[in-house]
Order: sequence, then structure tokens, then C-alpha cells
Amino acid sequence: MESVVLYPSPGMGHLISMVELGKLILKHHPSFSITIFIVTPPYNTGSTAPYLARVSSTIPSITFHHLPTISLPLDSFSSPNHETLAFELLRLNNPNIHQALVSISNNSSVRALIVDCFCTAALSVAAQLNIPFYYFFTSGACCLASFLYLPFIHQQTTKSFKDLNTHLHIPGLPPVPASDMAKPILDREDKAYELFVNMSIHLPRSAGIIVNTFEALEPRAVKTILDGLCVLDGPTSPIFCIGPLIAADDRSGGGGGGGGGSGIPECLTWLESQPKRSVLFLCFGSLGLFSEEQLKEIAVGLERSGQRFLWVVRSPPSKDPSRRFLAPPEPDLNSLLPDGFLDRTKERGLMVKSWAPQVAVLNHASVGGFVTHCGWNSVLEAVCAGVPMVAWPLYAEQRFNRVVMVEEMKLAFPMEESEEGFVTATEVEKRVRELMESEEGNTLRLRIMAMKEAAETAMSDGGSSRTALTKLVKSWRPG
Repeated sequence: MESVVLYPSPGMGHLISMVELGKLILKHHPSFSITIFIVTPPYNTGSTAPYLARVSSTIPSITFHHLPTISLPLDSFSSPNHETLAFELLRLNNPNIHQALVSISNNSSVRALIVDCFCTAALSVAAQLNIPFYYFFTSGACCLASFLYLPFIHQQTTKSFKDLNTHLHIPGLPPVPASDMAKPILDREDKAYELFVNMSIHLPRSAGIIVNTFEALEPRAVKTILDGLCVLDGPTSPIFCIGPLIAADDRSGGGGGGGGGSGIPECLTWLESQPKRSVLFLCFGSLGLFSEEQLKEIAVGLERSGQRFLWVVRSPPSKDPSRRFLAPPEPDLNSLLPDGFLDRTKERGLMVKSWAPQVAVLNHASVGGFVTHCGWNSVLEAVCAGVPMVAWPLYAEQRFNRVVMVEEMKLAFPMEESEEGFVTATEVEKRVRELMESEEGNTLRLRIMAMKEAAETAMSDGGSSRTALTKLVKSWRPG
């Protein structure tokens, strides 16, 4: 029996991406068995149990292997970044990974260990056991180019990105403001920065890097990486652009999006009664939280814009530091939004608490625009649905993604914020109108519809992504 082991870091987005990769491998190469390691973190990343149960019941060739829980003293971490916690947790996990891989190897031949970027520590375990080690890079090729080039930038300056006040010239990319680099690497003194530089040094030492993108979406970045221009002190690993990988339906077991119990979520029923391409969808990812003041500002901007909207609202982040890793409570819309807002907009707007089935919403004919936090999964979902975007980044590598979406791909308008990250109602109204009413908005729509077709071509027989997958699987087979 030949098996492939997938090792995602904690968090719904990372897990969904890995499951989709497993499904893709099995669809075209069903002789493999897939094991996915599940890490239970000591901080909130959302409940994965219903999602895991659904995958297990529908795809018997995927096995979930729950690793023993590791305790982390959360209060001992000075770094403000979730990422530092993830790296540390996964470093401590190495003995468990070693044990699990040995156990799996007793019954089958492990052809590859595929990890996401936080699991770099497992490289030493794979080397000990002589198992080929691959990265699954769950952001785009432009982002990969920036990380491959990071060790070189690190050597050229002693300043933090947040203090550089200049544009970085990374091969294959448009100029990137230094302050728009991924959030955890902005401060050179932060432990997260050191961990990401270490990860970047190890990326080209792997057997290969699998990227959730397709060549037509980021042709310049893909060519630059393949030409070896991002790694200056040695060879670059082979890269395999096998995307776009999209989860067909999201993580709930039904009942999401404001509906009760089972059946069709209320928000999809509501969309049925709206004109074609008339609704703006606002959704900001599983960790995208706004202050009460910012929520009110969004509401005022939406109301003034006169546009139809479907808005997923979460409770503001807790001011209690001990609750920073816990799930927020359900939002109280009446207290969070301006007086009378719900009444005044009830004919053209629908508010959804906490979660909506994003893929289904984006693919609904009534949806004509998407205000997104620029998480890469969301960007790909919008591209595959042919929905143009307003880019409002909040965390991780999202500010970087905004630069790429606006300047390189030209599939989004940027939401402009103040130095402190606050966005005014005037800016919300301006961007919403621009996307939904202007000639420029229509140009974006035509571009993204063409990219939607390119994505379908890439994933079809003979397409670039299908060819890349075949090459990847071939690299696992001896001889």
C-alpha cells in the first residue's frame, strides 16, 4: 500500500486546504491512501469536529490521525502573533510526528510527507525516516516569491519592514510597500520574524513546493520562481501549481448563514429574490473581527451607497487579554449597529451572524461584488465564481495580497485605511459604488470572468494544473 501523509497546522483554513489537496490526489490517483494529521491547539481556531466527521463519512480513503494534545503556557508568549504559537506548538509536536510516521510505515510505504509552512520543524523527522518532504504553500505564487526572497532581503538591511518606509523590489512582483509585507514579519525583533526567515531558508531545501494557484493567474511570479531568480544562494525546489483548490461547500453541517436547523440557509433563500449581480457580499474570514466603531462606520457607508448587501457580522474582539484565544460570542446586531439601521435597510440588506456558506453565496447569480479580507482561499473562491472584489486586508499576508490583487492581477479595488487601520464610511461608500456602478468596476468584472474561465481550463484534462499534479505524483514513485 502506498500512502501520502498530510500535516496541516491548526486552523480551519489550513485544514480545508489540506483536505482538498488529499481529495484532488485521490480523484486522479486513487491507488494512494491519505492520512491527515490533526493537531489540537490550546487556543481557539473554531470547531473542526463536524467538518472532520463529514469528510470521514464521505471519503473512506482519507484517515484522520489525531495527535496527542500539547499544552502551551499561553501567557508566556510575548509575541502578539498567532503564528508564533503555531510554530512553537508544531516544533513541540515532532516526537508525536516521528511516532505516527513510524507507525504508518509499518503497514504501508510513505511516499511523501506534505506539510504547510508552519510545520517546517518536521523536516528533520522526515530526513531521519528518509521520507520525501514537500511544502503545500496555501497562499499564491506571488506570496511564495516574497518568502523565497526574504532571506536575501534579511541580509541587505538591519531595519524592520515596519520602519523601512520604502517599496521592496522582489523579482516577479510589482513594488511592495515594506509595511505591506506579511504581518508577522513586520517587526524584526518579534520571534515570528525569525521563525518565518527560518521557514523561508528551508523552503528551497524541500523535495518540492505545491502551490494553490494556477499559472494564468500569476504568470510572472511563477516564471520568476521557475527561473531561479528568487533564491540567490542555491537551487530552487521544483514547484507544482495545482490550483485552484476550492472546498465545494463550507465547514458547517447545515444551518449556517442565518438559517435554523437543516435545509437551505436563509441567506441563500434571500438571494433568490434579488436581481442578478445586484448584491454586494461582505465577509472577512474566521479571524476577521472589527471594533464596534468600525462596524458602525461600515453600516453608514453601506446605507449611503444605496446598494443591496449581504453582510456577515461577527462580535468585536474581546478587550480582556485572557479571552484573546477564545471564540467571540454571537453578535447583538441592535447594539453594534447604528440606531434604526436594520429597519431602514431591511428591504435591500441582510445581516448574517458570524458565518455564511461563502462558496455558495459567491456562486449565486445575484451576487455582483465581494468585500474581502484577502485571505487566499477567499480570493480563489471569488476568482472561481467570477466575482470582482474590494480588498480590505486584516491580518497574516493579506496586505501583501491586496497589492497583488490590485496592482498585478487587477481583480480588485483597494479599501484605503488610515495609519491606525480605520476605514471611514466615506471610503466604504466610495469603493462599494465604484465596484457596483462604475465603468472601472465593469472592467474588473470582465477581467475576473476571463480568469474564471482560465481557472476551469487549468483544472481540466491537459490543463496546466492537471499536468503539474501528474508530475508531482510521478516524483513520488521510485524509478
